[in-house]
Amino acid sequence: MTMPTDQTRTAILSAAERLYADRGFGDVTLRDIVAAADVNLAAVNYHFGSKDELIAELFVTRSIATNRERLNELKAAEEAGGGRASIDAILRALVGPTLRGCLGPDRERSTAARFMIRASIESVPPIRRIKNREIDHLRKFAAAMKRSLPDRSDVDIYWGLHFALAMAHQTIRDSERLTKLSEGSCDLNDVARIIDRVVAVAVMALTDHEPQKMHARSVAR
Repeated sequence: MTMPTDQTRTAILSAAERLYADRGFGDVTLRDIVAAADVNLAAVNYHFGSKDELIAELFVTRSIATNRERLNELKAAEEAGGGRASIDAILRALVGPTLRGCLGPDRERSTAARFMIRASIESVPPIRRIKNREIDHLRKFAAAMKRSLPDRSDVDIYWGLHFALAMAHQTIRDSERLTKLSEGSCDLNDVARIIDRVVAVAVMALTDHEPQKMHARSVAR
C-alpha cells in the first residue's frame, strides 16, 4: 500500500523538519529523510526535486506564519494609533513573534522552533536566498517606522530595523552561551522580558541623536 499524495508530502516534510531540527542541515541526507518518512526516494524527488527545495519549503512555511503574525500585530498597532503607531509598538511587532516562536519553556520541545533556530544558526544557501529575496514585509515595517519617526533619515530607519532583527536573532542563536556567561541570571524563559529588552535598546538607538552629533564632529575634523 502506498500513501496518498498529500499524506506522502506531509510525511516527508514532517520527517525532514524533525531531522533538520535534531541534527542540522549538513548531517541529514535525503536517504535519512526517506527512511524516517517511510517513503521512497522517488517520492522526495517528485514532490520537491532536491534537498535545497525541501529546506526552502520548510523555511518558507514557517516564515509565512511568523510574518503573518508580525503584520497582524503591526496593523493592530497602527489602528490603535490612528494610522501612526509608536516606535515601541512597531518594533515589538517586528521582533516579538520571532522571539516567542523560538524561546521559552513551551517552545523548547517544539520541532518547529528547533528547526527555525537551526535556520538562524546555520547559513545554508536556500535559506539565505529566501531571506535576501523576501523583504516585502520588512518594507512595511520600515514605512511604519518612518511614519512614527518622521524626523529620522531613511538610513537611520533601515539601520534601526536591521539592528532590532539582529538582536532578536543573536539572542535566539546564542541563548545557551548567554545562560552560561550570566551563570543563569539572564532568564531565557522570560520571553516577555527579553522582548522588552530588545525593544528598549532598539528604541534608544533610533531616538538618541548623539551618534549623529559624534559623526558630525568626526567629519568636521
